[in-house]
Amino acid sequence: MYDSILDALRRGAPGEALAAARDLTTTRPDDGRAWELMAQAQRMGGDANGALDSLDHAIALQPDEAALQFQRAAILLARRDIDAATTALTRTLELDPNRYQAYIVQAELAIGRGDLDEAERLEKMAARLGEGDPGLSAVRGMIALRRGDRDRALSILSSAVERHADDPQLLNALAFAYIAKDHLAFAEQTLLRLVQLVPGNTPARRLLADVVLRQGRPAEAATHIEQVLAAGPASTEHLRFAGALDLQLGQLPQAVARLKQVLARTPDDRTALDLLMRAWELRDDRDDARATLEAALATSPRNPALWDARLGVDGSDPDAALAVVERWNAAMPDSVPAVQARVSVAQAAGDQPAAEAAARELTRRLPGDARAQTLLLDLLTERDPQAAVAHLQELHAAAGDDAARRSQVEGWLALAHDQAGNVAEAAKVWIDTHASWAERLMPLPTWSQADVAHAPAAQPDPDAARLVFMAGLPGAGHEQVGRLLTGVVSAFRADRLGTSPPRDALQNVHTVGRLERGETTPADVHAEWRAQLPARGIAQGALIDWLLWWDNAYLAVTRAHLPHAELLMIVRDPRDMLLNWLAFGSPVPFRMGTPDAGAAWLAQGLEHLVVLAEQEPQPLRLLRTDEGINDAALLGQALGQALEVELPAPPRTLFQDQFRFPAGHWRRYTGVLAAPFAALTPVAVRLGYSET
Repeated sequence: MYDSILDALRRGAPGEALAAARDLTTTRPDDGRAWELMAQAQRMGGDANGALDSLDHAIALQPDEAALQFQRAAILLARRDIDAATTALTRTLELDPNRYQAYIVQAELAIGRGDLDEAERLEKMAARLGEGDPGLSAVRGMIALRRGDRDRALSILSSAVERHADDPQLLNALAFAYIAKDHLAFAEQTLLRLVQLVPGNTPARRLLADVVLRQGRPAEAATHIEQVLAAGPASTEHLRFAGALDLQLGQLPQAVARLKQVLARTPDDRTALDLLMRAWELRDDRDDARATLEAALATSPRNPALWDARLGVDGSDPDAALAVVERWNAAMPDSVPAVQARVSVAQAAGDQPAAEAAARELTRRLPGDARAQTLLLDLLTERDPQAAVAHLQELHAAAGDDAARRSQVEGWLALAHDQAGNVAEAAKVWIDTHASWAERLMPLPTWSQADVAHAPAAQPDPDAARLVFMAGLPGAGHEQVGRLLTGVVSAFRADRLGTSPPRDALQNVHTVGRLERGETTPADVHAEWRAQLPARGIAQGALIDWLLWWDNAYLAVTRAHLPHAELLMIVRDPRDMLLNWLAFGSPVPFRMGTPDAGAAWLAQGLEHLVVLAEQEPQPLRLLRTDEGINDAALLGQALGQALEVELPAPPRTLFQDQFRFPAGHWRRYTGVLAAPFAALTPVAVRLGYSET
């Protein structure tokens, strides 16, 4: 009775199977098996909705059949209807508590939504029924990976793949484990095997394109993404990725065409919009840019990103830019970005009163916003620095008993005093601020003796991965260097300044003293540091470790156990360092106390740097930030030279919200800070800076 349908299904002939199933359900409408087979034929033919309807017929006739619920869940998952699929899986297990695959699928869904405890519960249930099954290993590996235990995940999955070399689910999970460990070449080989086994696996092919691109082979990545696009209707994400690759490879017409499709589908896609703007700029095609953006604005008139892009097209023409801004403000009268644009356009046109009026409107809308206030203060300072001071004094008085608001305004007021030349007033605000925050800040570490005799260094391992310890003292600008490396150099770790720092001896303010007193050994310090590497995502790979500070006592550790380690030391004129520490604080929240105390501590710390530079007991790379402290491109170039690596050009505005005083600014304060500057001058001279 069912043979003709089953035979057609086995031969992959959904049309024949569907015709036979329809005949059977017509003659036997109460036959649940017939409806089930019709659902399978419809699903094979790509009719998911029809398959669901047929399964519902079958379930109505056989409500206690777990297999029907499981098939229903599979179709719903393919349609990404997760809630309905979860309900169907729950019903499957209610009807058949021993259906192993339902536990596995539910565990995968729990992993996807981040409910790892539930995933582990389901994994344990599945283990009672299918221990040794590759699907169970895949679930275990993914749970370990999501919990951050990359090494355990890799161990589970690689062992399972040795036993089940052609299991697609295992290969997919193993690829993610390799990617998490930054083993991109292994991930690539795993994904290549997966797409050979399952040629229609577009998610794996898309991931393969990304892995290849991350290894610096955009042309090969483009080949893979083209296969993804050819496999069926192109998703927005795939088109965006392909367009970005086209742009990188210089295929500008194709890049524009694809990215315009993305923008038409999702006008709020800022990434696609930025890529399009870059492509139009390279083609010098303002006409196409105007036409495309106007079409997008016609359907999305309240999209600030589109307006911002449209303004960018005509930004060099003051009249055209003003017309765009007026349209923007009319379309979005409550938009803060529209007012910000009005400020910029007025400034570019040289209309200072209009710019100031717009900036005041912005501060009224955003009274506590630092960028809004800074914009107004910059305009006031340019016109009359004392007017900026007066404006802030009014804000300070209006803050009343709001301590947080008063503290914020005091920070702006000090900078306004600085710009107005009121250096004594600026210094007083900063000194008072440090005093008020003292109890909340970290006590200054005690320095060891900078210059001591060292035992001979161990022989470096020529095969050791590159290791760099990076450090700087307050005011040196190492926070700017950190911004240049974050997200760009995969080996860089800034976690010592984060909320979950490594718990090793180099994170402990007492380690130097303990080394000097013999309470710990260099071997112990090294062992603690190395033990934390796996949890930081570092196994045997390269590492740039941003330390909270450097003391030459650590040389006993590096020379004996890490002789290949390089020291990247960040420095600028010590007197500028003290002034910037006073005005802007430090990435490591050290308690300065008074300028005199801060200068004395800085001088001792810089003595360690002088010894490193003069004797080089460890490979040293000295990075001076004096000239590039506010120029991301210039500092990035100097950093690349110091590390002997090629860094991508940083965004022009990377340091925009992290201004620091330029080189030599300390000379404005030689009167009010004469004593602390005098304490720093000898070490400044030894570092190569002018005495005056």
